[in-house]
Amino acid sequence: MAIQRMDNVGIVVDDMEAAIAFFVELGLELEGRGEVEGLFADQCTGLDGVRCDIAMVRTPDGLSRLELAKYLSPVATSAGPRDRPHNVLGTHRVMFAVDDVADTVARLRPHGAELLGDIARFENSYLLCYVRGPEGIIVGLAEQLR
Repeated sequence: MAIQRMDNVGIVVDDMEAAIAFFVELGLELEGRGEVEGLFADQCTGLDGVRCDIAMVRTPDGLSRLELAKYLSPVATSAGPRDRPHNVLGTHRVMFAVDDVADTVARLRPHGAELLGDIARFENSYLLCYVRGPEGIIVGLAEQLR
């Protein structure tokens, strides 16, 4: 049997409001919020006593989602500094196609975004950059050049 689709990418956060505000400013839509707990949550995470606030945000086309999760129990642990470089094993990022990279970066700065390098041009195809947002989340932005 083959995969049907990618359902969502999950990101554990400490400041749910800041994370939601960041992704909404980026252009995602808040689909819903709720709390998850119980035996099924313990079983699928391998943790005991899970109680977690979640928020689902989706891209405007409705095809991609991020699940933001704030663990109330057990309390989330840190895997190290939030400003780790992009080349640390296990580090992940989410890439979004945007209309205007420079404008998007400018709109995200008040929400804590900082460029990891510069906005770079890939041939005559794309402008690309990585920004670090709340919780140290690395987000890639890609503007297709016409």
